[in-house]
Amino acid sequence: NEKTGTLTLIDPARDAVVGEIGAGTKPRGMAVSADGRRLYVSDQPNSALLIVDLQKRAIESKVDLGESPEGVSISPDGKWVAAAVEVSNSIAFVDTTTGKVAFHVKTQGKNPEHAVFSPDGRWVYVSAEDADTVDVIDVGKREQVASVKVGNRPRGIAFTPDGKRAYVACELANTVYAIDATRHAVLASIPAGNFSNGVTMRPDGARVFVSNGRDASVSVIDTGTNAIVATVKVGNRPWNMAITPDGAKRYVANGRSNSVS
Repeated sequence: NEKTGTLTLIDPARDAVVGEIGAGTKPRGMAVSADGRRLYVSDQPNSALLIVDLQKRAIESKVDLGESPEGVSISPDGKWVAAAVEVSNSIAFVDTTTGKVAFHVKTQGKNPEHAVFSPDGRWVYVSAEDADTVDVIDVGKREQVASVKVGNRPRGIAFTPDGKRAYVACELANTVYAIDATRHAVLASIPAGNFSNGVTMRPDGARVFVSNGRDASVSVIDTGTNAIVATVKVGNRPWNMAITPDGAKRYVANGRSNSVS
């Protein structure tokens, strides 16, 4: 919750709020460790990554990232947290063992928004808002190795479980781009709703869900055909989303309704 500087905890069995955690001034991106013990949260005004102990429901430590950190993701092996840092146009890689920044990778694109690991941990795909590109970082080499041109103002990114494709929502283009993650090239462009931004993948890879900020809706894309097969109305200004491991339920944060659908 950006304006209150808090995290709301929801019990998915009951779909009820069960707690709240203080999280800096303006929490933005989030990623949970595989064991569910820690939550990594970017605190944008304080230029920090907050490491939250979910058992104690308290901030454990803080890591300086640089000015205006945004999207956060964790590598499949749990070793790295990648955070997009807007002002320095770089991705900070935090070692989860030491709780410190191990290295930064500069991106060619300006204003990185999201930094998302591929399922095998080899790549980090970065949406560069002001460059209309998805920049590709080779984690092993610790450098950018490719750039994929997409539509205006790319935002959320999600990979298929096999890592062969990535889907990125471009907010001002109202379009989702399917990217071949082997060749780092666009495979298809899919018209979405107004101000498409958040993206989540169903665990089986059969569906991609895209939140449409100005339409108060979520588009459902069939990854087999790259066509929209349904549209679901939600609250106002839907943004980032999460899906349960069994794929049965998806949670959508509605920025201007102060709610979760």
